[in-house]
Amino acid sequence: MIMYHNPVLLNESISGLNINPSGIYVDVTYGGGGHSQEILKNLNSNGKLIAFDQDQDAIENKSNDSRLNLVKSNFKYLINFLNYFQVKEIDGLLADFGISSHQIDNKNRGFSTRFNSALDMRMNSTQKIDAKAIVNDYDKDQLEYIFKNLGELKNYKKVAEKIISERAKTPIETTGDLKKILSPLVKVKDENKFLAQVFQSIRIEVNDELEVIRTLLSETSKYIKKGGRLVCISYHSLEDRIVKKFIQNGGFIDEVTTDLYGNKNIIFKKVGKMITPSNQEIKINNRSRSAKLRIAEKI
Repeated sequence: MIMYHNPVLLNESISGLNINPSGIYVDVTYGGGGHSQEILKNLNSNGKLIAFDQDQDAIENKSNDSRLNLVKSNFKYLINFLNYFQVKEIDGLLADFGISSHQIDNKNRGFSTRFNSALDMRMNSTQKIDAKAIVNDYDKDQLEYIFKNLGELKNYKKVAEKIISERAKTPIETTGDLKKILSPLVKVKDENKFLAQVFQSIRIEVNDELEVIRTLLSETSKYIKKGGRLVCISYHSLEDRIVKKFIQNGGFIDEVTTDLYGNKNIIFKKVGKMITPSNQEIKINNRSRSAKLRIAEKI
């Protein structure tokens, strides 16, 4: 097993799981295996870990441990696999959202603004829709929606208009093409942040990331046992907002949800305050700087 990704907030997230050595845990974002390895260290021979990743590179990096079941799948299918493994309840779940350093540093995946590569951005390389399809096939309203709501860009209309104008001349094939087209829309000092937001919005759309998170949280609440822990690491406000609302309100709206009888659907209670990386961790791993860790316990 090769450690190709520095696990973010490792000690804090493992502590947050409050691991029962004989328990059953889920890591829905295996990645480089750092968090999973630490969970396994805290389990005895009776403990079990079910981990998920849709990236073939992560699957090939599997740890050789009989207590680990690593599933090549999007974690939105978590419940299907818990049923397959005949697991009726779990002691805790860890979700480290976003993309791994390995994916960012792979020149051929299209995740990074640093490289000129094909417009891909698929976490699962076997799925049909990719970034090229979105950039070249989405209509004006669809493009405006993702740049406004998934990239939180103020000039989302101009971005959509520019893409539509340029693709009418020739298809936009690479990340370099996209950068060349869009960079003139902002000042040089704002270019890196702007392009990061553009890439983020397209990546989220390609992988349906926010809806997958909502599905995970909703379904997981049925399987985490009373006193079990939910530990989520988010990297931008869209992800964190979803997690925060779910823990606070039992749903994804600003108000607490209720059943037909008016009873509050509060499923979890928060454990401690939101945690961010220390200055020391950021110094070692700069990509951790935007991470936010939230911990909750099933009521």
